[in-house]
Parts: sequence; C-alpha cells; structure tokens
Amino acid sequence: MKKIILFFLVCSISFSQKKTIEQRVDSVLALMNLEEKVGQLVQYSGGWDTGTQTVKPSEAHEKLISKGKVGSFLNVFGAESTKRLQKIAVEESRLKIPLIFGLDVIHGFRAIFPVPLAEACTWEPELIQLSARWQATEAASTGLHWTFNPMVDIARDPRWGRIVEGSGEDPYLGSLMAAARVKGYQGKNLSANNTIAACAKHFAGYGGAEGGRDYNTVDMSERTFRDVYLKPFHAAVKAGVGTLMSSFNEIGGVPQSGSHFLLTDILRKEWGFDGFVVSDWNSVGELIPHGIAKDLKHAAQIGINAGVDMDMEASAYFNYLADLVKEGKVSNKIFDESVKRVLRIKFRLGLFDDPYKYCNSEYEKKTILNNEIVKATREVAKRSIVLLKNKNNLLPLKKNLSRIAVLGPLANSKDDPLGPWSAQGKPGDVVTVVEGLKNKLGNKVEILFEEGCKVDGSSQDGFGKAIEAAQKSEVVILCIGESRSMSAEARSRAYLDLPGVQETFVKEIYKTGKPIVVVLMNGRPLTINWISENIPSILETWYLGIQAGNAIADVLFGDYNPSGKLPVTFPRYVGQIPIYYNHKNTGRPYDPQNHYTSYYLDLESTPLYPFGFGLSFTTFDYSNLSLNKNKIKKNESLKVSVDVKNSGSMDGEEVVQLYIRDLVGSVTRPVKELKDFTKIFLKAGESKRVEFTITPEKLKFYDINMNFVVEPGDFKIFVGTNSEDVKEASFSIVD
Repeated sequence: MKKIILFFLVCSISFSQKKTIEQRVDSVLALMNLEEKVGQLVQYSGGWDTGTQTVKPSEAHEKLISKGKVGSFLNVFGAESTKRLQKIAVEESRLKIPLIFGLDVIHGFRAIFPVPLAEACTWEPELIQLSARWQATEAASTGLHWTFNPMVDIARDPRWGRIVEGSGEDPYLGSLMAAARVKGYQGKNLSANNTIAACAKHFAGYGGAEGGRDYNTVDMSERTFRDVYLKPFHAAVKAGVGTLMSSFNEIGGVPQSGSHFLLTDILRKEWGFDGFVVSDWNSVGELIPHGIAKDLKHAAQIGINAGVDMDMEASAYFNYLADLVKEGKVSNKIFDESVKRVLRIKFRLGLFDDPYKYCNSEYEKKTILNNEIVKATREVAKRSIVLLKNKNNLLPLKKNLSRIAVLGPLANSKDDPLGPWSAQGKPGDVVTVVEGLKNKLGNKVEILFEEGCKVDGSSQDGFGKAIEAAQKSEVVILCIGESRSMSAEARSRAYLDLPGVQETFVKEIYKTGKPIVVVLMNGRPLTINWISENIPSILETWYLGIQAGNAIADVLFGDYNPSGKLPVTFPRYVGQIPIYYNHKNTGRPYDPQNHYTSYYLDLESTPLYPFGFGLSFTTFDYSNLSLNKNKIKKNESLKVSVDVKNSGSMDGEEVVQLYIRDLVGSVTRPVKELKDFTKIFLKAGESKRVEFTITPEKLKFYDINMNFVVEPGDFKIFVGTNSEDVKEASFSIVD
C-alpha cells in the first residue's frame, strides 16, 4: 500500500503543472528521507576529459544514483551519456529525482569563443549576451544543464592566472558583463532546451589573492569588498543567476566556503538570492588546511551552516551530513532549505517535467559547430581585438603586397588560440594566423612562415631562417606571447615579460628594418616596454578561439576597423603591481616638485597602457562637454553631453567613456570611477552628440557608517576615449 501511495504522489509531482514551483518543491521534500536529502547536496566528477574522450562515471557512482545519493555530476556530457545516467536516476531511484549535469563552459563548448577577458574588450554587453546564448545552445545540446560561469572576480593583479577568465579590473564594467553572461546562458526561459543555468564564481574576493598567487590569502576591508569585489556578484544575482560557487580564499580569517556572513547574511538575507551555492572543488574539505575545521566532519558542519548547499567532490556531506543532522549540529531547517534550493533549480530547468529534453543526439549533431555558431565566434573575435599602437598608419595593410613574413611561435599554432578552459574545443577546429591570411589573400600574396623560436624555449636555432624570411618580405607579422597553458587556474606568473627568448627574437627581426606588426596572444597584460617603444604596430588579440586567424586577418587588412578597449591596465614593470585606474589619491599624491610624495625612484608611476585604452584606424575628436545642471539634489539625475567626431578618413566605432570623481566624502574615494559608456559608429567626417544620464544609483557608495548612500558635495565629470585622455566638467550635489 505504501508503494502505491508513493507512486501516486511522485506522479502528482511530475504532472501537476498548476502547482507553483515552490509547492512542487515542498511536495518532493515531504517525500524524501534523510539519505535522499543528503544526496541532492552531493556532486561528483564523472572523470576528466582526456582529450579524446571523457572518462565515464564508475559503477559505484551509478549505484549511488540508483539509491538517490547523488544530486549532480560535473564533467559528464554528451546526449547519450547524460541520458543513460539520467535514466538511472528517474527510473531506478525511489523518488525519480533527476540529476543536474555541469561543466566549465567558460567561453564555449566545442565552438570556442574568445576568452572572457578578450570579450570584455568589446565593451558590448549585448554582444557578450549573444555569445553566451550561443555557448548555452551548443552546451545544452550535449545534455548539459549548468555551466560554472561567469567568473566575475575583479582582478587588479595580472600575475594571477585566472584574470583571463574574468572581465578585468573595473566593478562597473564587470557588473555589466556578469549580467550579460547570466542572461545569455539562462535565456528568457530557463526551462527551454537550449538554456543552461549560470553560476557566478568565485564568491567572493578570489581575484584579490596576495602576490597574484592562486589559492593565496585575501584580505581587505569590508568597504573595499563591497565597493569593488561584490558588485559583479550582486549584478549577477539581480540578473537572476541560478547558482553561485563559493571560493577557496579567506577574508579576515574566514574562508569563504565557511562564511555565514557572506553566504547567508549578504547573499540570502540582504540580496534575496534563492538559488543554490555549490562549493568550488573540495573547498569544503579545504577548511581543514585553512585551520578552521579539525576534520572532514567538522568541515561539513561549518560549510552547510554557513550556506554552502552542494558539496563538490569533498565527500564531506556524503559521509557526515546525515550524522550531523541526527546529532543536532545541523538544524533540520538549514538542511531542508539547502535541499529545497537545489530542487528549485531543477524545477526551473524543467527537469522534473522532462528529464530527457536535453538528451537528443540528433539535435546535438545538428548543433555542434553549426555555421551560425562558427560565424558568431568570428564576429566576437574581431570585435575583441585591441589596437595598441599604429605608428605612421602601418595598418591596415594593403592587399596588393607581394610577400609577407609571418613569424613567431604562435603564428601557426592550432592549439594556443583555444585559450585555457576550452571545454571540448579541438585544435583541428582552429584557424591559425597563417591560415587566416591565406584565406584572406588567396594565392595573390606569398606568405613565408617561420616559427623562429618556441614560446618558452631557450633555443635561437630558428632565428636565421626567420630573419631570412623577413628580409625577403615587404612586411613582417610577428605572433608572440604566452602559450595557453600559462593562463588560468594554478597558472600564476611572477614575471610578465615575454617568456623564453621571444623578445630577443623580436629585436633580431627589428634589425632587418622591415615594417613589423606584433600580434600578441596572451591571457594577461604583459610588460612589453621595448616592443611598445620600437615596434610600429601592435595588436592585442588575447586567445580568440577557433576563428582567431580569420578575425586577425580581418583586422590586419582593414575589413574590420578595430574598436576594442582594454578592460585592465598594462603595467610597465611588475614592480608597479597592483596598478589600476580607480585607485585612491593618498594624502601625498605624486608631485614632481616634492620628494616626499608617492612615486618610485627608478620608474615612473604611469601605466604602459591605461584602462579603457584602444586605438582605431581612424581618429575621434571630443568637444563641447556640457552638463544640463551645475547643481542637483541627491534624488535627481544629471544629463551629460559631448560631441564626438570621426576626424579620420575611415568609418569606425568608438567607446565613449564617462568617469566621475567625488572630491570630498565621508570616506576617501577613487581618483576616477567608470559610471557609463556607449559604443557608437561614425562614418568618416561624421559627428554625433552623445548623452549620458547620471542617476542617483550611480553616485551611491558605502559611507563612513557603511550605509549605501548619495552624499552631497563637489564632483568632477570626465568623458573621453580612455581613462586618461578625457575632457572635464564639474557639478555639485546639494541637500
């Protein structure tokens, strides 16, 4: 009789569409026993991608699924593979609760888009949303429901390897990119079969690691934490992100995967987040080496009570959570709320209504690398390129050249343009720079390729052939930078110079006297002082994905006029780090007439390239900056207008940037803060009046009492082409 009653109850959960999601969640929870509840909070990896296949979950894992003891897997994908495991969950387990499958889809599944730091150079949230939408469509076709992205950590230290995964140093730009990616992944309806749940990570402060060393200690004031590092996460929550991932780092002596203040007080109570939090890989278990948990059971107790709902790969919850509940060390209320949060996302994904809707192998075949997605990767790639230098208008190159030397260790690499965290991206899908140029020019121009040296090698044996190729050619394209394995998790670097003998190689090619274009591929800002001083043209391309070569060729030959702007500051030397545009003024700002001010004895304090910097093949002039009022009240908005003219001979796009400075506050404020921007297209000779609205929300900050308010006082407005090259105006806020 009990089995019959249970059968009808489960059926009523699955088929009652009139109930709200909350009612359905409560109905499932009421049927669950202790072990089944624990199971929903457990995530295991199905194995690692070996490059040719994904290791399948073990038989032991499958038995756990059949008993309802696993709620989620990561690193399992493929329509058939996920269907097989889902079938065990919904046909063999007692309550038939579906699994959720996750993967690090950071910048594409198979059709690899530019790395997130590169995409941020577009300063186009709408484009980034479309990019995420395509990524979600492809990933969902393989049975995936969930991506561990966007990574929204603010990063002010380019030594940190994971800077490549985020949107740079600015909280405003980072917030817009975070929201765009969440909306792109999750779409308008999370239950559609081409959407995946997003996961904002790493919550929070992970990008502030001391020394730029991954997994290292982080410490900062609550004001800096809220003003800078939390803002993109809050934006992701406002955009409806389904999940967050708790980070490895500590702040103020408390590891974030054990922080009740962060995961409950701020996230749930203050922000109203109702999705679930998953730990980073074993971050609950790592509460032990952090020194706040004596053993794994204690770690599980701290993690669940703090607000970590799902334990990724630590087995802490699997082994000890049931006992902790029985012993009263974890309350039933806290325990049940975590289970409900996981079930809620599964219902929103529509998995209870159709657990197999993501498991269509025919749809998978039609979707992977389809023409529209590949076309989109090229569009995003070319818009991600930043022109750092173009002396004497060397670029764009003429298509009637007879011979071009394409040199360097990255010129014909099929692997490196994929960048780190490239999911199922394959080197065979990549268009190299050499191939992109051949596609662009056909047989009309002879292309001489020589590697010259390795990215990180010491041998100069290839220099001779490369020099010979340069001497025979009219122009040289030098593709240099970092291999993709030098960026991402656990890839911090103490030095940011070009690895190996690459700079020596560039200097030898420079001696030929030939015009040179340097094409940089890298996952972080590099210290390229000699190159910046001596090479006439420099393109920052980062890792652009599978259409890298075609996109770079589009820019080199002027079929696309570059419009990218840096989302992060380039230092001159490592000794300047951290260096970022929105720093504080200090009580003794630099004064060349005063020895006792803030400066270096042996280096100027300015960056090599400032935040927001990026050139075009045309030029833009700014004039007539004006405000509609000189004084406003705290609840009023301000209109800012400026004329922008394309003063060059080529059509182009410009990112018009607006910054503010609060001159006197109850606490010190940065010298500049990005508050708005817009990207405009202007034909050669065309002018446009650009208008911004500064709302009270954009003027708020955490005051001396940690209240988020607008304070009266005097302000400066800056509008221009980057954070340094600006026009100025002033206004006041009165009570």
